[in-house]
Amino acid sequence: MMTLFQNSDRRGFMAQALAGSAATMLLSAPARAAAMAPADFGLLKHIRTGLLDIAYAEVGPANGTPVLLVHGWPYDIYTYADVAQMLEAQGYRVLVPYLRGYGATRFLSDAALRNGQQAALAMDALDFLDALGIKRAIVGGCDWGARTACILAALHPERVRALVSVSGYLIGSQAANVKPLSPEAERRWWYQYYFATERGRQGYAANTHDFARLIWKTASPSWAFEEAVFARSAAALDNPDHVAVSIHNYRWRLGLAEGEARYDVIEAKLATLPTIGVPTITLEGDDNGAPHPLPQDYRAKFTGRYEHRTSEGGIGHNLPQEAPQDFACAIVDADRMAGR
Repeated sequence: MMTLFQNSDRRGFMAQALAGSAATMLLSAPARAAAMAPADFGLLKHIRTGLLDIAYAEVGPANGTPVLLVHGWPYDIYTYADVAQMLEAQGYRVLVPYLRGYGATRFLSDAALRNGQQAALAMDALDFLDALGIKRAIVGGCDWGARTACILAALHPERVRALVSVSGYLIGSQAANVKPLSPEAERRWWYQYYFATERGRQGYAANTHDFARLIWKTASPSWAFEEAVFARSAAALDNPDHVAVSIHNYRWRLGLAEGEARYDVIEAKLATLPTIGVPTITLEGDDNGAPHPLPQDYRAKFTGRYEHRTSEGGIGHNLPQEAPQDFACAIVDADRMAGR
């Protein structure tokens, strides 16, 4: 387990967050995710933006400090179910939307491009906050969600009180993706190249759940998740737009699919790889089997108050679900860094 709870203040946070909930007992790191009974969000809410009808979970008091948590691929809102429960106990208002192409989120127009480029996903998150009338929130993310969180913090710091990003700085550009990586790094991106082919698109469409299960296992090799936990999240991948959005995301990265002109200005800004000045905590699992940058490679991108933490004990790519207490503590501590 990462050494987050050495002082009495942090121990107090966890004692309060875990009180009265056997489902969120503080367990030893290797066994905790497998042994915890998963939390549930109950009934979801919906809100419309200009492009989407977004389904989202909300827990905590309406007057609490807003926390926006963004999931990735091929995961869903349950990445944050236990985290949300812990933050609710601390009085936060936690909002967890389904991304475009996931769960009950739907495009409003059949004619809309099923676009997965980074700017589109980030603007979905900003539109979501606007629709709810939230001017400023703590933003956290993992995988695609970490990229979205970083983009919001870089381009709209006035909207982001603090940032928690798994695997650090993930903003990219098509130009940067042209540069070849090492053979080992390229091997880890095998599915990106598979998705670049028509065979890959058809294969993902025909075997979406089996494909996702494989990614879960390889990205988090020590995570002994139960089949019921996987099945609950895999249901979100049955969204009619999921395959199209996923394939577009990876093809766009390689310059093999066009984006939308409405995002050109945003992408031009992101291509400069802007720094992030809001208070930030980055997290990494010690057993992350997915492609990810090293902490020292992105340290200079964070120019404000900053801390990096490594979750130990076999924690993989889906850190918020595998080590929810570590992620929840990072949210609270980032909030304090911002002057809570």
